Amino acid sequence: MKKNLLTLIIAAVLVVIFTLLLFTFQVRQSEVVVVSTFLNPTDTKTNANLYVKWPWPIQSITRFDQRVQNFEDKFSENYTADSTILLTSVYVGWRISDGRQFMNVFKDGSVAVAQQQLEGILRSAKLAIIGKHNLADFVNSNPADLKFGDIEKEIQTAVATELAKHNYGISIEFLGIKKLGLPESVTQSVFERMKSDRNKLISKAQFEGEGEAAKIKSTAERQAADVLANAQAAATRIKGEGEAEAAKTLNVFQQNPDLAIFLAQLETLKNSANQKTTLIFDERQPPFNLFRSLPANPTGK
Repeated sequence: MKKNLLTLIIAAVLVVIFTLLLFTFQVRQSEVVVVSTFLNPTDTKTNANLYVKWPWPIQSITRFDQRVQNFEDKFSENYTADSTILLTSVYVGWRISDGRQFMNVFKDGSVAVAQQQLEGILRSAKLAIIGKHNLADFVNSNPADLKFGDIEKEIQTAVATELAKHNYGISIEFLGIKKLGLPESVTQSVFERMKSDRNKLISKAQFEGEGEAAKIKSTAERQAADVLANAQAAATRIKGEGEAEAAKTLNVFQQNPDLAIFLAQLETLKNSANQKTTLIFDERQPPFNLFRSLPANPTGK
C-alpha cells in the first residue's frame, strides 16, 4: 500500500514538472525571447521572469542573447577626399533591440547572417564618410586638427540610419576607428607633407614672434623718448628758474659791490672753518683780513 502511494506521488510530481515545461518558460536577464504562434513571431519578452505559453506546436519560443556583441571589420583600403589611399579598420558594438523584427528579417534569427549584413552596411558607410575627409583629418602633425571623434560619429550615424531605414531590429551601441595605415607607396609623400606643414607652423610662429618683438621694442623706444623729453623739459625749466634768480642777485650785487665781496669772503670762511679746524693764515690776505676788524674782547671780559 505504501509502495503504491509513493509511486502515485512521484507520478504526480512528474506530471506537474512536465506540465510546467509545456506551459511555462523563463526569460533570463541577458536574453530576449520571441514567442511564435504557429511559427509566426507574435510576442517578445525582454524582462527576466516566468511566463505562460501554449505547448508546441501551438506556440514555440526562440532565445536571443541581448548582450552587446562586437566585431572588427577588415583592414581595407579607402580613398580620402584628396585622393589618398588610407587603410582603416573599424570596431562595432551592436545588440538585438527588437527580437521579433530581427527574427522576421533574418531567417531563423541567425546572428551570423545579421553580422554579415551589418558588415556590408558598415563597409559602405565607412567608404562614404572617409571619402568626404582629407588625409589631414586622420594624420596631422597638429593634434588639434585631427577629427577622429567627428568621423566616428558620422560613420555610426550613417550605419544607424541604414539599420532604422530597413528596420533590422538591431541597434549600434558604440563604434570607433581601431587601426589606421598607409600603403608603402604613399608613406614617404605623407611624411614630406607633414614636414612641410610643420615648417609652415614654425615659420608662422617665428614671424609672429618677430612682429611681437618689434612691437615691444617700438613701445620701449617711444616710452624712453617720452621720459627723455620730460627730463630735458624739466632741466630747461629748472635752469631758467636758476638763471632768473641769479639775475635778481646780480642786480643787487651790481648796485653794492662791497656787499658782494663781503658775502663771498664769508662763504669762503664758512667752507674753511669746519669743526675742530685749526687755521694758520695771513690776516692781511682776503678773506682772512675780516678778522682784523673784529673787536679785541667781544665777550667784554
